[in-house]
Amino acid sequence: MKIAIVTGASSGMGREAIIQMADRFSGLGEIWAIARREDRLLELKEQVPVPLRIFPLDLCDPQSFVELQKALEQEKPEVKVLINSAGFGKIGVVGSLPLRDETGMVRLNCEALCGVTHVVLPFMPDHSRILQFASSAAFLPQPDFAIYAASKSFVLSYSRALAVELADRDIAVTAVCPGPVKTEFFDIAEQTGEVPLYKQLAMASAKRVVKKALRDSMMGKTMSVYGPLMNLFYVMAKITPHSFVLHMMKRLKLV
Repeated sequence: MKIAIVTGASSGMGREAIIQMADRFSGLGEIWAIARREDRLLELKEQVPVPLRIFPLDLCDPQSFVELQKALEQEKPEVKVLINSAGFGKIGVVGSLPLRDETGMVRLNCEALCGVTHVVLPFMPDHSRILQFASSAAFLPQPDFAIYAASKSFVLSYSRALAVELADRDIAVTAVCPGPVKTEFFDIAEQTGEVPLYKQLAMASAKRVVKKALRDSMMGKTMSVYGPLMNLFYVMAKITPHSFVLHMMKRLKLV
């Protein structure tokens, strides 16, 4: 049986990815949805035309990888699409956030993504697809968002290297790097600080970001950046010394 696996499936872009794949990918026998909130997963199960197998797992708990691996070994599916969407961020200067939040961002955004990829890869046939949700925050250090941005830089670097390692098997690895997206992510982020105005004005819809990400993945692109503003930001971050950009952001009181 051919399946897709999606983490962070209860909300945001993970949820949107399941909805869009269920409508567009007719060859999937099941979608495996991973998230902590079982009630949200059950609601989603009633809304999509493809059978949804739910895994109410906390990916910050190493036992979750054991449970996922056990299910894969029992079913032996062909995982045609893996989407690592689970993640969170909190706004605040380093040291001002609770320790569990500062370490938790690294654990979920980086360690869990690597763990799921490690467990799922042996069940992925050639010509499959992996989408790793990074962020435009990966392009440049982000004061007041330092740990989150650093964690997403890890995801981008990891994804680029993984794309090269899996090229011989024609497994496309796409790092999805959107700017701000209108999801619950910023509800969580703003529990500890305020989202800057320029980010509020640049908010994109999850539906459009995911649609482009899936299309870019099918085209074999190693990175998916949504919108002209974020593409401009990407170019600027590549050609301009980060120290200069950070200095200007500080002078303009953007951080």
